[in-house]
Amino acid sequence: MPSERVPVRVGITGHINLTSATELLVAEAIRVELLRISDQPVHGVTCLAAGTDQIFARVLVDCGGTYEVILPAPDYRDTIAAARRAAFDELLDRATEVIHTGHRTSGTAAYVAANRQLLLRVQRLLAVWDGAPGCHDASTDRMVGWARERGIPTTVIWPADARRTREA
Repeated sequence: MPSERVPVRVGITGHINLTSATELLVAEAIRVELLRISDQPVHGVTCLAAGTDQIFARVLVDCGGTYEVILPAPDYRDTIAAARRAAFDELLDRATEVIHTGHRTSGTAAYVAANRQLLLRVQRLLAVWDGAPGCHDASTDRMVGWARERGIPTTVIWPADARRTREA
């Protein structure tokens, strides 16, 4: 009797402020990369931030995969724009597991802790990143650097014509 393979565990990091057109480009690029990584559904690890993380979660579900969520702090949902909270709630409800960092409030320290926890749980990392340096310790560039330091294979995704919005 053949044994069932364990799904590849893939983490995500990336920009939250993507244009609508870029969100579509990124979703397709993530889909292509997930199919390249594995011929079976993967298990994702995400902090479920707006933008990249939520796109990743939706693509995983569409591809038959699953995901777990690392919440930086109990008030994390409150940091998401009110118009996007319903989408966050829906995706959070679909998670196979929710992990808490132990931080009481959201902020850079909690985000760094969540990012480091994510890296402990994955075999690969996808980074939706335009290559620009970040402005705080939990930025995408820091996450890519930490993953590479740990020897985690990291794929940077930034499709041609991708753009960020001006909002934070």
